[in-house]
Amino acid sequence: MTYVLLVVGFALLIKGADFFVEGASKIASLLRVSPLLIGLTIVAFGTSSPEATVSILAALDGSAEVSLGNVIGSNIFNITLVVGITALINPLKVESATIRKEIPFTLLGSMVLLVVISDIALQGFSSNLITRSDGFIFLLIFTVFMYYIFEVARNNREQLDTEEITEKSSWGKNAIKTLLGLAAIIFGGEMVVRNSTEIAISLGMSETLVGLTIVAVGTSLPELVTSITAAIKKQSEIALGNIVGSNIFNILFVLGTSSVITPLPVNDKIFMDIFIMLFLNVVLLIFSRTRYCIGKIEGSILAISYVLYLIFIIIRN
Repeated sequence: MTYVLLVVGFALLIKGADFFVEGASKIASLLRVSPLLIGLTIVAFGTSSPEATVSILAALDGSAEVSLGNVIGSNIFNITLVVGITALINPLKVESATIRKEIPFTLLGSMVLLVVISDIALQGFSSNLITRSDGFIFLLIFTVFMYYIFEVARNNREQLDTEEITEKSSWGKNAIKTLLGLAAIIFGGEMVVRNSTEIAISLGMSETLVGLTIVAVGTSLPELVTSITAAIKKQSEIALGNIVGSNIFNILFVLGTSSVITPLPVNDKIFMDIFIMLFLNVVLLIFSRTRYCIGKIEGSILAISYVLYLIFIIIRN
């Protein structure tokens, strides 16, 4: 039965992503807002909902390793496999604003995370901990980022050309399609995570490994499916915005909220994964500067990187 529910979850993710991307891209047109900004906000928040739900529930249950591992593993999965596969399907165009601000912002978030968990090295404490104060810092930075995004959207709105929409039902129809897609993504993601975790634990995997692999991949499936769907529909701005936005949401909002609920103890092993995440963020920034496009070669390198990372953490654990 667990395997059947896993397949149902995958089906909901795929169909939900199709609805969500289509509805969100049309709403962007109606609002005269850049598809990139829609990807960075609405789509990113929607596809990050499983990470938020799982990490917050893990924090409440006292499973800090799953909570933190989920976020780190999801971000690495997004940068490598999601960007890689999406670029292989359709090369991702990179707007200059994304290179200058959004992608470096993910790097900033990763560096802040590294600083706040280094209590032993920086302050001489007996253990590393993401405290409630650290959580509020994350949420404060997240608020600043959201303010910046909406300011950009407001300033760019009148510069964008948009088609005249004569159909009165367009707003309602697309809003319903987007909400239905989001609901299917969240529900499908939950089914996949719950059942895949149950399977993994029954096979004797450790909590840290489950968080970095099964839970991380499961909660990142909406990003993968949504970005692939967006790439197929030639909405590369939504695809890339979704990935970058999701990574920012994961660190600042998901970890921020989780640690405000309850302080999160940090497993020493996670430091290596954070360094890998930082390195991959730099690689993504470099790749995005080459011809302002992440092509098939870069996509192949990123996808292979995830396979190597997966082998590394399985051997390590």
